Amino acid sequence: MAEKEQPDRAVRDFIWNIVEIHSQLEEIHKRWAQMLGITEPQWLILMAIDELDEGRGVSGIAVANKLRIHPAFVTNQSKKLETMEFLARVPSPDDARFVQMSLTQKARAEITKLEAKRQALNSTMFEGLDEASLDYLNRRLTAVAKNSRLASQKLSIGVL
Repeated sequence: MAEKEQPDRAVRDFIWNIVEIHSQLEEIHKRWAQMLGITEPQWLILMAIDELDEGRGVSGIAVANKLRIHPAFVTNQSKKLETMEFLARVPSPDDARFVQMSLTQKARAEITKLEAKRQALNSTMFEGLDEASLDYLNRRLTAVAKNSRLASQKLSIGVL
């Protein structure tokens, strides 16, 4: 019995640590968003576009996939961000039915203003972890994320 309990305890501890980290990151995202006068989901959309854009803009579907949210929500919020002049939305050169989104100069300037605070925050969050440790941790978390998606799919179809 003690054999089984140890891995179960480690799994439960891991899950609760992830819950705590998620909660803290959510609060941090809310604060960044407040500094720009937008909502947390809008902040995450801007961050996803910033991450994904390689100079041609980003589709709403790519943003939705990155954030694991519905594409219609991205469309709705991106229109609001466009009105606030944080996003540019232009028809895709490949298919005019779709739009490519990119950050505006205004958005880039506002995000740049936060950069020193973001770096200080990251230093605090990852204190004691060097690049190799973070790389190792990210590889393991990527595996857990992939396995979590599989477990969720199995649960939803009643396999588990």
